[in-house]
Amino acid sequence: MELPRDARIFVAGHRGLVGSAVWRELERRGCTGLIGRTRRELDLLDARAVRDFYATEKPEYVIVAAAKVGGIVANSSYPAEFLHENLQIQNHLIHGAWVAGVKKLLFLGSSCIYPKHAPQPMQESALLTGPLEPTNEWYAIAKIAGIKMCQAYRRQYGCDFISAMPTNMYGPNDNYDLQNSHVLPALIRKFHEAKIAGAPTVTLWGTGRPWREFLYADDLASACVFLLENYSDENFINVGHGSEITIAELARLVQRLLGFQGEIVFDPTRPDGTPRKLMDSSRLFALGWRPKIDLETGIKLAYADFLKRFGGKG
Repeated sequence: MELPRDARIFVAGHRGLVGSAVWRELERRGCTGLIGRTRRELDLLDARAVRDFYATEKPEYVIVAAAKVGGIVANSSYPAEFLHENLQIQNHLIHGAWVAGVKKLLFLGSSCIYPKHAPQPMQESALLTGPLEPTNEWYAIAKIAGIKMCQAYRRQYGCDFISAMPTNMYGPNDNYDLQNSHVLPALIRKFHEAKIAGAPTVTLWGTGRPWREFLYADDLASACVFLLENYSDENFINVGHGSEITIAELARLVQRLLGFQGEIVFDPTRPDGTPRKLMDSSRLFALGWRPKIDLETGIKLAYADFLKRFGGKG
């Protein structure tokens, strides 16, 4: 099924990293019925506001890219907010979509839904087979609930609600706040500021040994549209790049691409997080989708966006 170019498509979270990429992809494909709301225009924590929005705008397709997100520090510092707010956002959007008769909904989760020591690469069947990583379990629990909610509404009401689990994302409109960001944007900001300041060293959390997989936001956006057009199943589906890198190797790559001449120091007293997180995206690849942007190219594009947004000041 090809998305009608005049379809009314609501991208929840259209100003964020993922939502803005989805918006760009839909515009590139000539879609003319895009619907977006800023947080000020529509409070997704307000059930009545969301219900009224659905009744007024009558979207046919919904992409749930809105969430409260952050790295290890943010998840550890604000567990109640991460659990409560994400549950509220997705409950209102998913339930509201059923009430409004939305044709299809895509819920986006996170690779942190998998057990801390899930077999690698992580297959969809690993969900709920072991304990979560403690540093982000609150966010993970909310996302697992979102997956189950889509499955429940499909089973009980026949809704065409699907879920996709992206790997670690980066790209334009990322969050570079050092207290709340994920590892790659944090590295970009740290190395940039160290380069500008002429600092002799950059200190990074942990040992540098964990492995991570990264997907450029525009690749995820193309996968989202692909899934809306080609996927309709109760089981969620992984969206990854298919390659991985250690944090230490990633740091050296960012250091080289940004031109920082100093030394990298790792602080092993700080947490590493999950030791390895590689998605098994074979189900999606078998359907015919593949990422196009390699990590080095993606980091260059992300750094250009960082400089554009922050004027080279960090």
